[in-house]
Amino acid sequence: MRSILFFAVLLGLSGCVTNKKFVYLQKDDVNPGKEDLPKDSVVREYDVLPYEYAIQPNDLISVQFESLTSKEYDFLNLNKERNNIGGNVTQGGNALIMGELVDNEGMIAFPFIGKVKVRGLSVFAAQDTLQEIANKYLEAPIVKVRLLNYRITILGEVNKEGTITFTNNRVTMLEAIGLAGGLTDLADKANIKLIRQIDGKTEIAYINLLEEDFISSPYYYVHQNDVLITGALKQRPYRKYFGQNLSLIISSLSLLLLVVSLGQN
Repeated sequence: MRSILFFAVLLGLSGCVTNKKFVYLQKDDVNPGKEDLPKDSVVREYDVLPYEYAIQPNDLISVQFESLTSKEYDFLNLNKERNNIGGNVTQGGNALIMGELVDNEGMIAFPFIGKVKVRGLSVFAAQDTLQEIANKYLEAPIVKVRLLNYRITILGEVNKEGTITFTNNRVTMLEAIGLAGGLTDLADKANIKLIRQIDGKTEIAYINLLEEDFISSPYYYVHQNDVLITGALKQRPYRKYFGQNLSLIISSLSLLLLVVSLGQN
């Protein structure tokens, strides 16, 4: 019986996940003594690499014009109804997002003006470009541009797999994971696979969310259409399958030993 208990303890320990594999953004501060952590002071500083999203073909953007020009002369607002957001697509929903679809040449079309190139521009730069055009035709115009389909997909050891659409195009990797409900206890945070599309190519990279230095990484911000795949730690098979049946195994072994003992008597 002692050997069975010893075996069970070993199996239990083999399924444990240490804090060094669990805590995000570590910097010699995992399991410290309370007196070791400085209080009410800046411990470290990091330079975050600048990032501003550039509009790509097939992006969906909302463009809204507001002005003092009379409605019958405001030709730019002919598209107003279809430029407004008609809803937000959520899991299991069927709402439709309306906006301007950027064509393969990076253009969006407007009445009378024709096509305007927005590819390669940030949302604010595109807004400034359209503002200059509106100034020529409208009285005191205000132009508002928003990106509607900024999204990424998160798969694997995450509490809520799926595709997430953001209303903000400046989202960190940690914010995105938080919106997905966070990673599970068994997620391998040191080896997260990132699939990223850039200039017609697909790049593969692995990121480590356990190291605090990740804040200065070029992967700190998510990009449009990123795919994150989180693998599992080696403890997963035990915790998910064998650990659940451990009590059954111990009971079976105990019963077997009892039968053998009674047979010997």
